[in-house]
Amino acid sequence: MPVEFVGLIATRPGSEASTFTPGPVVDRDFTRRFARAHEDADFDRVLIGYSSGSVDNIQVAAYAAAHTERLGYLVAHRPGVVFPTVAARYFSTLDHFTAGRVAIHIITGGSDVEQRRDGDYLDKDERYDRTDEYLEVVRRTWTATEPFSHHGRYYQLDDHLSGVLPVQQPHLPIYFGGSSEAAYRVGGRHADVFALWGEPLAETAQQIAAVNAAAAAAGRTTPPRISVSFRPILGPTEELAWERAHRILASTKENVGKAAAYFKEFRGFGNDRNAPKNVGSQRLLAAAAKGELHDRALWTPLAAAIGGGGNSTALVGTPETVAAALLDYVDIGVTTLLIRGYDPYDDAIDYGRHLIPLVREEVARRDRGEAARRDAIAPVSAALAAAPGGSA
Repeated sequence: MPVEFVGLIATRPGSEASTFTPGPVVDRDFTRRFARAHEDADFDRVLIGYSSGSVDNIQVAAYAAAHTERLGYLVAHRPGVVFPTVAARYFSTLDHFTAGRVAIHIITGGSDVEQRRDGDYLDKDERYDRTDEYLEVVRRTWTATEPFSHHGRYYQLDDHLSGVLPVQQPHLPIYFGGSSEAAYRVGGRHADVFALWGEPLAETAQQIAAVNAAAAAAGRTTPPRISVSFRPILGPTEELAWERAHRILASTKENVGKAAAYFKEFRGFGNDRNAPKNVGSQRLLAAAAKGELHDRALWTPLAAAIGGGGNSTALVGTPETVAAALLDYVDIGVTTLLIRGYDPYDDAIDYGRHLIPLVREEVARRDRGEAARRDAIAPVSAALAAAPGGSA
């Protein structure tokens, strides 16, 4: 099964490891070049994040899509900010203008501080209950061919029928992020792709099992596909890759005050940075506490340096080493790899040149081998089935 690569674009340069340079919050030229760099690098999609202080990511997706031909857009969306029928029409309309290149990434919200900036005062469990109902209404809006009514705990509506259904049928792909039991429960029910942050292989396998169990409990016969996020740090040799990794760590620590401001403005960790309330960040910090290096190439000090703030664990090494590490995750059931760098623009180009082709080629080789194996045993199975008293 082909692996999906997802990157991330923003409207101005910068990362936790660099000082933000003065400039417009929305740099149209940079946004256009950033999107095109990912398209040229053979990414399937790019994520566009969401926070209470960031630019409107739906408009960013529309702008970037107008300047690319193939690249898909994964638009982060927080339930509760707008009414679900309105959100459904937003994304259906965007799906038309992008010719079916849009997916929605549901982020229920792990920080009470960040949620309240947009006027949301529900606690975490209530937010997940609301997300469950929200997605029920959104999906029905995308698929209904006759007026419907809904009378739930959080949303009430009568005789709604959208005049714009998505290009993609039966609905836009739904990605879902979270690491708590509530996230597994809701995402296991609704997600097409369940997104995790980059933890060691054993812990990731445990989370995949939890997602699959939640999907089965919700009555699904096919579980969500799994996405895992990393920050690859590449070098032409192992030594140079590790030298670069330690430079990035040093600059991140030096800029930790600026990084905290970045989180506060754009990612919503704010005052929670040193004691994150969301389970995903707690898990990253727990992995970092166990040791700096895990498995083949997973490096955790950067996650610790920024307080477990989001996708922050690195995979360090040559392209061959990092490709092998990514394939280790494919081997345990991961189908989507979200990769972005600490030097976001240049790293996206390097991933396209040196990393993505290695992973795609190996996955394709494995798929060809599996197809050949199936073809080889098919005549034997058919003969057994045709034999008297035989069965396939």
